[in-house]
Amino acid sequence: MDPLSDVLSLLRPRTYSSGGFDAGGEWSIQFPRYEGIKCYAVVSGQCWLLVEDISDPVRLKKGDCFLLPTERSFCLASDLKLIPVDVKTLLSLPLNGRIVSYNGGGDCFIVGGHFTLSGAHAGILLGTLPAIVHLRIEPDRAELRWCLDRMSRELRAQRPGGLLVAQHLAHMMLVQAIRLYVEGDSQAGVGWLFALADKQLSAAMQAMHGDPARHWTLQMLAERAGMSRTIFASRFKETVGSSVMEYLARWRMLLAGDKLTNSHASVSTIALELGYESESAFSKAFKRQMGCSPRQYSRRSNSAPALRQRIQVA
Repeated sequence: MDPLSDVLSLLRPRTYSSGGFDAGGEWSIQFPRYEGIKCYAVVSGQCWLLVEDISDPVRLKKGDCFLLPTERSFCLASDLKLIPVDVKTLLSLPLNGRIVSYNGGGDCFIVGGHFTLSGAHAGILLGTLPAIVHLRIEPDRAELRWCLDRMSRELRAQRPGGLLVAQHLAHMMLVQAIRLYVEGDSQAGVGWLFALADKQLSAAMQAMHGDPARHWTLQMLAERAGMSRTIFASRFKETVGSSVMEYLARWRMLLAGDKLTNSHASVSTIALELGYESESAFSKAFKRQMGCSPRQYSRRSNSAPALRQRIQVA
């Protein structure tokens, strides 16, 4: 898989809720803090978005998509001067399929989902994104438009299996939004996600993710990137925020942590699968990166309560 698919597969985004609301007239809704990431899109109409600790509100128009990855409270409103109502108020309102109608609806229709990220390393994704990712869906971005249109129909239709289809479409919308951000809407920043927009750095990351057990050297990865070793090392650290070998070691340990949590493989087997010649060498590297031994990590992960999945209005 490619690096973005690798990371999302490792974090296993789960649709905590999916749905939409159709607002009319003057309205303002306050959303509380949350865990994970929220992804919404404006199907019709327009509104304002104000996020906690962010001074400038964002004007959202038809076709706009936005990600909120920083677990802050936020407000959506036709007019930010209005006193907002708590989003819990919406749960007592009539449903049209999976869509809440507020003030009669008709002026602003928004769909989306709230995703939890499994594992203790959600920061590998959330830490690279700004507080608000605002995407304007241009006409040529057919994939995301298709997701929006299809999701809108599924939420209204109440057909058998519609809830599951809506969940999958919300997940697709999240991936498409992150992809579009990487491909053109991201501004200069530091983190692995920004390296994916650089064809040369991305080639090196593809190599590391494609074969993490290989005994990669800086020279080998520089050659994959088509750059000199010195320039490659400098650009990688400037873009990603860590050295090439630090990134590779961290990725291996994230994979190891996932195997310790979600498989029955022994520590020695995982060590060999990730290119370590001995369990001892692997354990030392794991503790250096993760702050505990592999066995301690496995015990902690297996004793944590399982995530509960719920489907409700987004």
